[in-house]
Amino acid sequence: MTENKKTLFIGDDGRNLMFTFILVSSLFLLWGVCNGMIDVMDKHFQEELSLTKSQSAWVQFAHYLGYFLMSVPAGWLATKLGYKGGIIAGLLIVAVGGLWFIPATHINAMVHEGRVSPNMAFVGYLAGVCAIAVGLTFLETIANPYTTVLGARQYAATRINLAQSCNGVGWIFGPIIGSMYFYSKDAAGHSTGSQTLYIPYAAIAGVVIVLAVVFFFADIPDIKTGDDYHLDDAAPGAARSIWSHPHFVMAVAAQFFYVAAQAGIFSFFINYMTSEVPPIPGSWQTAMGRISAHSSFLQGWLSGWFETNASGVLGISDKGASNLASLGFVCFLVGRFSGAGLLARFAAHKVLGLYGALNVAITLLVFCKLGWLSVACVFLSYFFMSIMFPTIFALGIFGLGARAKKASAFIVMAIMGGAILPKLMGLVADKYDMSRGFIVPAACFVVVAIYGFNWPRFSKA
Repeated sequence: MTENKKTLFIGDDGRNLMFTFILVSSLFLLWGVCNGMIDVMDKHFQEELSLTKSQSAWVQFAHYLGYFLMSVPAGWLATKLGYKGGIIAGLLIVAVGGLWFIPATHINAMVHEGRVSPNMAFVGYLAGVCAIAVGLTFLETIANPYTTVLGARQYAATRINLAQSCNGVGWIFGPIIGSMYFYSKDAAGHSTGSQTLYIPYAAIAGVVIVLAVVFFFADIPDIKTGDDYHLDDAAPGAARSIWSHPHFVMAVAAQFFYVAAQAGIFSFFINYMTSEVPPIPGSWQTAMGRISAHSSFLQGWLSGWFETNASGVLGISDKGASNLASLGFVCFLVGRFSGAGLLARFAAHKVLGLYGALNVAITLLVFCKLGWLSVACVFLSYFFMSIMFPTIFALGIFGLGARAKKASAFIVMAIMGGAILPKLMGLVADKYDMSRGFIVPAACFVVVAIYGFNWPRFSKA
């Protein structure tokens, strides 16, 4: 057994923390599913409520607004309640948000009856999205830094990337669930998504209530991080602040722009695949029909992937694009696992800088509208985004001691970038086209690359 395997989950006191790590990693799976469903919801509202791309981006705004509003309170409560109490609080809030989708669906039904306006129905759904995000804020604010202390500190970035791999698994299943319930159709070919959208959220509410009970009875030790900068030694009133450390301040900025790029690419993936992909050869549709003929399950899953668009050309349908989003998240997950291996061998900041620079080049190739090459680059962007969030997180809270909980709250608050810049990406796409919209994430990845390559100078570590 190699040395890193021996110490990956062994605490400073010699205690094996693997079970705790596995339990906490289940939370990453949970919010991966939630985020994966959010990312394929925009196109549903564009069609059901006749919204533009920019207007549908209010889904991301509501989602990330929850993070922005609650990240600092969540960090404060995590300090007061400890890791265990904060996690349970977050799970219960997610349950409330999930259950809210039941009355929100009833409000939407009133739209078809002419009793309420489409805007009121949209606001009802946005309230549920925001409530779930508030609960996820608690979980992310606590679980991300917690994984960094569940073993030897030199493998903090490796552990958080392994845990985030569970998040990647959840992101794969999220779009599949979304395609089943957001883009479902009846026998006559009419959309039934507005009637079934609540089902996965009600199921999530049941799951998180069970998880809250499990965490209540589980042993979740409250472990303190290393205090490399001696912030904990400061006398009362002394001017020692997390904001005096450039590696933390720049992590907040880098996370803001990374999540902005991620949210834009994820939320407009369906729009890109249904409008920018070159014409689909008819042989593809025939081949898919032959494959699905051998299985009723495959027939249900593969049917309806292609449709003839307004120009009379065979293209990818909303359902097909939603399922293809899962392929994007497979690339994301592969990137997480391979990235965790790279981070165990190479400096985390160098890997982050390299991945950031590569994504600048990739998104510019999408912007240039190079046919199937640009389509492939969209999937490559998922791969190279994979390690960014957890690695920025680990680099940002490095050496901050007990202040790591407070610092993590501000890094989570930076997720607000996902609420603001996707609207800009949507505006560019509305004025030009979806390919041109990729100039926005390209600019964001420049900031991530700069942070990665300059981290040693920022941290003096």
